[in-house]
Amino acid sequence: MKKIKVLIVDDSAVVRQTLTDILSSDPSIDVIGSAADPFIAADKIRLEVPDVITLDVEMPRMDGLTFLKKIMSQHPIPVVMCSSLTEKGAETTFKALQYGAVEIINKPRLGARHYLEESKVVICDVVKAAASTRVRSLHTARVEIQPKLTADAVLKKASVSVPEMIRTTERVVAIGASTGGTEALRVFLEQMPHDAPGIVIVQHMPEHFTTAFARRLNGVCRVTVKEAVHGDTVLPGHALIAPGNKHMLLKRSGARYFVDIKDGPLVCRHRPSVDVLFRSAARYAGKNTIGVIMTGMGDDGARGMRELKEAGAFNIAQDEASCIVYGMPKEAIKHGAVDSVLPLEKIPEAVLKAYRSH
Repeated sequence: MKKIKVLIVDDSAVVRQTLTDILSSDPSIDVIGSAADPFIAADKIRLEVPDVITLDVEMPRMDGLTFLKKIMSQHPIPVVMCSSLTEKGAETTFKALQYGAVEIINKPRLGARHYLEESKVVICDVVKAAASTRVRSLHTARVEIQPKLTADAVLKKASVSVPEMIRTTERVVAIGASTGGTEALRVFLEQMPHDAPGIVIVQHMPEHFTTAFARRLNGVCRVTVKEAVHGDTVLPGHALIAPGNKHMLLKRSGARYFVDIKDGPLVCRHRPSVDVLFRSAARYAGKNTIGVIMTGMGDDGARGMRELKEAGAFNIAQDEASCIVYGMPKEAIKHGAVDSVLPLEKIPEAVLKAYRSH
């Protein structure tokens, strides 16, 4: 099996070593080198071209965004941006997605063993997702560093249906996305009218970055977009995005839908998890849900979407041609959970048609 070659670019020797240790723990990844700044990185790239680069935002001599733009204009290579847990860092790093970066990861936090174990799972998966965006035929074995939990870890599957909870006709759109999802969600939400049904979204993204993401979308969309806060009501013309590093569940009190934001373990190797959102929507909204699964690596959302279908929801998957990574939609289709497979630009129209015909 061909290994994924990774170059680490970060001015911190501690971060370079930590990322090297984390990525080297995965047998499908080969760290071919590290560099303290973009100039050193450029010299290394001339000697051996990596499959993926992890790139710090703030570095001496040349900042990460400038280097990213040079890479994308001269020799496009999948780049994963590595940023600190700050609001300022989130705003800056989000620009990197517009410049061509594939994904964002938090700099690994040292000292906390539990956090480092989770970092291994997330960082290795993100690097493998990045590699697959350039070489579609590359299929790497995913190594289970720790047990892959299901939505049971956050919300137990209901043993019986709760019909009294789904008598309302108010519809809710539940969306799950990962790699490439920031652009896909922008395309989708820009086409939503001000009277669109209430929307709840899980986009795999670190904490703080979802705040910046929601703010940017809110500036270009007719619907109101915000990072969800515990207890927020799901309203027509509003889209709630799960905060990074927290699970988001859809719940209901009488005729009112609201979101429950909570901690918990990684589910399907993610927090927030699409499976958790979809399971909660199946339980509390049932046939009033329109489920959408978009571009992303892995299978998060596939089982939850199957539960949505069993509850009577109408489900849509993004097609392969318009996906950056076809993993999540493909798995949902394999689970028999999807009613319609559409290119990204056709999904908003299909959602609105389902909403208005209900």
